[in-house]
Amino acid sequence: MTIAAVVISKDEEKNIADCLESLRWADELIVVDAESRDRTVELAKQYTPKVFVRPWPGYGPQKNFGIDQAAAEWILVVDADERVTVGLRREIETLLATAPAADIGGYEIPRRNFFYGKWIQGGGLYPDYQLRLFRNTAGRYDDVKLHENFTLSGRRERLQEPFDHYSMPTVNHHIRKMMRYTTLGADEKLKRVTHISGWVIATHHLGTILKTLFSRGGYRDGVHGLVVAMFAGLHTFVKYAKAWERVNVRRDA
Repeated sequence: MTIAAVVISKDEEKNIADCLESLRWADELIVVDAESRDRTVELAKQYTPKVFVRPWPGYGPQKNFGIDQAAAEWILVVDADERVTVGLRREIETLLATAPAADIGGYEIPRRNFFYGKWIQGGGLYPDYQLRLFRNTAGRYDDVKLHENFTLSGRRERLQEPFDHYSMPTVNHHIRKMMRYTTLGADEKLKRVTHISGWVIATHHLGTILKTLFSRGGYRDGVHGLVVAMFAGLHTFVKYAKAWERVNVRRDA
């Protein structure tokens, strides 16, 4: 069975080469770039002729466009800051060589998230299963601004070997990413609620810190785990604060 790897990108010149290098084994390699202003496209073209540059329509639609360019029977979706480990490659190749059962639509893959150079095992960040390997005909992503979901037709199973995800290499990178994601998160929150109170902001902020640090075992990662927990709480606080501002703060023209 054939497999196509689909990667979406935007200003990922620091990541794209390592990502695509870990995917050379795929039958097809497809990159969909959202008009990067750096060398992402130039670097991607060194690995595959199937590099498509188009305006950003959202995470789900961009991934769906990439999937639609593939002729392979199976799709593996990989983010630019992720790497397919040798173990994961071998597990996927073995799986497809033996032909999965016809009722299986896709597979969830565990993910090792690295923050500031360390693999974070607590805080709810591992195994962090992601539905990323699926039949080309098994479904498509929805169109939400953040944390898009794949609507799968068929049964799902889980693989054992992980992706490596270098999501937060530095604190500065984490801050920039948080500011972008909290805006998208506020947009999605206001689709479901029309009122944000101070109590909601405070309890969700503190609750996220405590849950990440203690209930989900973030303390086991030491200072790294503490910083991750504090950022998780800050992310929740900023998201709710942005949503509150849009509903309650009058802006003069």
